[in-house]
Parts: sequence; C-alpha cells; structure tokens
Amino acid sequence: MSYLKQITSPTLLINEDICRNNLKKMADKAKRHGMKLVPHFKTAQSHEIGKWAKDYGITEITVSSIKMAEYFCGQGWDNIHIAFPFNPLEAEKLNALAKNQRLSVQLINVAVAQELNETLENPVGFFIEIDAGYGRTGVEVSDFGLMEAILRTAKKRDVLQFKGFYLHAGHTYYEPDKARIYAQTRAALSMLKNKYRTEYPELVTRTGDTPGCAVIDNFGDIDEMGPGNFVFYDMMQVNLGSCKVEDVAVALAVPVVDIKKDRKEILVHGGGVHLAKDVLIEPDGGKNFGEVVWLHENDWEIPLQRSFLKSISQEHGIIKASDDLLARVKVGDVLGILPIHSCMTADCMGRYLSLKREWIDHAEQAY
Repeated sequence: MSYLKQITSPTLLINEDICRNNLKKMADKAKRHGMKLVPHFKTAQSHEIGKWAKDYGITEITVSSIKMAEYFCGQGWDNIHIAFPFNPLEAEKLNALAKNQRLSVQLINVAVAQELNETLENPVGFFIEIDAGYGRTGVEVSDFGLMEAILRTAKKRDVLQFKGFYLHAGHTYYEPDKARIYAQTRAALSMLKNKYRTEYPELVTRTGDTPGCAVIDNFGDIDEMGPGNFVFYDMMQVNLGSCKVEDVAVALAVPVVDIKKDRKEILVHGGGVHLAKDVLIEPDGGKNFGEVVWLHENDWEIPLQRSFLKSISQEHGIIKASDDLLARVKVGDVLGILPIHSCMTADCMGRYLSLKREWIDHAEQAY
C-alpha cells in the first residue's frame, strides 16, 4: 500500500534517501577538514535517524534539553552534549542520567558550576560557551576572569571535567557575510585554545551553526562541528544559500479541502499547529509559510510553477496556487509543503512517515 493511502490528516513525511545524503555530505566535509561531526539532534530528535547517522561514523550527538538527553540515553552514544546554558534546577536529574551515560553540559557562570559541584556524584563534562558576536548567550570572548572563575570552581572536585570551548555563530542566520563571521569564530576559538591548552592539553573547540558549516571551507584549527538543521534542511536554509530545494528532506502532507479558482487559492488542512509560524517574505512583501510540492509514490516533485502557503491560522492553510496546480488538483488530494523551519515543524508533528511506509519515532511522541 502506498504511503499516500495512509494519510488522512496533516502528516510529516521524511525522505530517507535525502536525509542520509545530507548526513553523508556533512560527515564527509568534517572528515575532509580533520574535524569531528557532533550533530545537534534538536532537529531530528529520533532514535531511528540516530541509527542512520551512525552509518556515517557519527558517535556523539548534541541536544538542547535534559529531557531530550534522557530520550537518547541508552542508545549507544559515546557522549551526549546538552547545548543550552545548564538549568541548575535539573542538577539531580543530570546526576541520575550521568550514572549510565556520558554527558556534557554548557556553563556560562560560576553559580551553576558551583551548584553542579555540590550536587553531582557522577562525572559530567562541560564546555564553556563563548559569545564572539552573536549576543544571545555565552561568556564574552575577552572575559578571561569569568572563564577562569568557572574553571577554578570546577577544580574543587573531580565531578566536573573541562572539555573545551563551544561557540554558536548564530548570526549567520541573519548577517550575509558568513566568511567574516567565521573569521571571527576561528580567531576566537584559536586564541582560547592557545591560551588554555598548556593547562588543559586535551581541550577541544566546537562550532555549530548550519549556515556556516554548510558553506564555509576554512575552519582553521577548530576541532569539532555541531550543526543540526542540515539533517533535514528547510526553505529558510535554501533562502540563506545553505542548500538547494532538492536537499530538503521533510515535507508536511496536507489534505486539500476546498479550491477557489477565481481567487487562485487552495484551502488545506495544515496550519500553525503543524508548521509553527516561521515565515519568509516574498519580493512583493507577501508571506510564505512553505513551498508546495507534488507527492509521488517514492518521492516528491518540485513544480516548475511555484505555489506556496501564503497564510496560516491554527488548522487552516491557504495556498497561493499556480495555474498548473489549479488545473491538476482536486478536493481530497494530498499536497506536500516544504517547511520554512524544519526543526519547529518536526517538533510540532511529533513523528514522521517515511516514503517507505514506515513510521519513524520522534522524542515528543514519547511524552
């Protein structure tokens, strides 16, 4: 039976071949640059997709919460890194998980380092997160006093083990000069490595944004990369130049419930609760909540004439339809929508249906 016969309501489809190709290309790039790839699994959040990743030599992953770390515990990962300034209220939970799984966290202040030092009985690694221009979170790259205060606090016991420095250059999402940003990233991490490696000879440096990791070809002496969105990509990444439309590995299948040919609009069951509300702006100032693709038995097809989701509410979506789409579609058909932000769409939907007719797990389905 075709996977299309299984769809009666909004369903997130995954193309395993595209996803695997994305994993392989990034793993090959990391290897080419002498780096370790530690992908951020906040995008996929799946045991099954984790198995695919292992086929390309990936042995460690990054997550964005302790809940997500718990989901991935016991799956054979060498280490799971929680890439979010650690919440001290979850110190006991971290300690319990660390009994059977190697974990690492991100520290940006002394207070949390002290709390973990007082609470942990099982060893946990830590990175100091560095801010070198993004401005969201992290220790300022020149604030050696704070870095050294965190390191001194960790040294009081042997439960907090320093791994190195983590820098997320997230401004590559909105600043066009990625080469300049990565020049800053390379310089910041190289400076810190040179300053601290005498005392900590095993320390590593890691960077992790998809737009940069996808297009930059000079990583200097950075040891590890940890992008996440590349596993699926999405229309935002296409817009940023990180990938091609053909590299987007997920599509939201949406049933057609009405057609207004006079307005060139198609009403579908698929809205904000399925896609979230990330948006791109069209040249005419209109909004784009996702690109329409034709769904076929073993793949999907990018139409020659563009159609896109021009507005959404909670459950409704309205497609601005091309003449070709209007001529071919009928009520009861199922169309595909390539999402603007695949991480949020996957989180909303909670599981995937592969084009091979298999249901693929997602962390949100487990809670």
